[in-house]
Amino acid sequence: MSATTVARPRAGRIVALSAAGVVLAVVALAAVAPGLLATHDPLLTDVRATLQPPSAAHLFGTDQSGRDVYSRVVHGAARSVGIGLLATGLALVVGVVAGSLSAVAPRFVDAAAMRVVDVLLAFPEFLVALLVVAVLGPGAANVALAVTLAAVPVYVRLARAQTRSLAATEHVEAARIIGVPAALVHVRHVLPGVVGAVSVLATIGVGTSILAAAGLSFLGLGPTEPTPEWGLMLSAGRNLLLQAPWVALFPGLAITATVVSISVVGRILRARAEERGA
Repeated sequence: MSATTVARPRAGRIVALSAAGVVLAVVALAAVAPGLLATHDPLLTDVRATLQPPSAAHLFGTDQSGRDVYSRVVHGAARSVGIGLLATGLALVVGVVAGSLSAVAPRFVDAAAMRVVDVLLAFPEFLVALLVVAVLGPGAANVALAVTLAAVPVYVRLARAQTRSLAATEHVEAARIIGVPAALVHVRHVLPGVVGAVSVLATIGVGTSILAAAGLSFLGLGPTEPTPEWGLMLSAGRNLLLQAPWVALFPGLAITATVVSISVVGRILRARAEERGA
């Protein structure tokens, strides 16, 4: 294989990673300091300015209540991305702990736990999250909890597999032979590797969680009006696609750009991790 052939995929990765990085930097700024980007109060209504198309005064137009769509998209980043990050972080912690414990537990406990995980993995994550919200009721907190519970089985399965794989490595066996306590061996030599492997998957999982949370909000199970949240905004504009398509277009583009960018970064990180492990 020539150097030119090898360089092309690497150059493509750099371009994709750069573009994704720019998008995520803007989204992060909007989530952390929306006041630096927003031009209007996202909750301010103006009946005289309803459903105005994009213009210099309103970059993304206005919605059915005369609110500035651009400012609402900017302020919505904190909730939409925040739910995704919170759900993924909690799922990562629970998954690593449960998966690691299952790997070292007695065989019958491990088998029972894995059968439960297998059953949950048989259903799409969004369907599991939808069932949880149906039981708990609507609301931002319940959406975050539902998305967390839906994502946990994937991390449990991977953490268990990584724990078993790392526990059989030579340096871990050597630590046991010289008398290092089992708990200390696990914390020092096994757990860091498990967290590293699962964290790569979690990078992609953030995008999935954002999409699931937006989907639940679209169905009216998340935050309520007038809260600026991408899924809720998309739902509010679905009946205006012919009259004022910008009301739903820009929240939809925000979701798409964020999820795709996170997916690009996650896949590149996973490819690099696989290359190092090869």
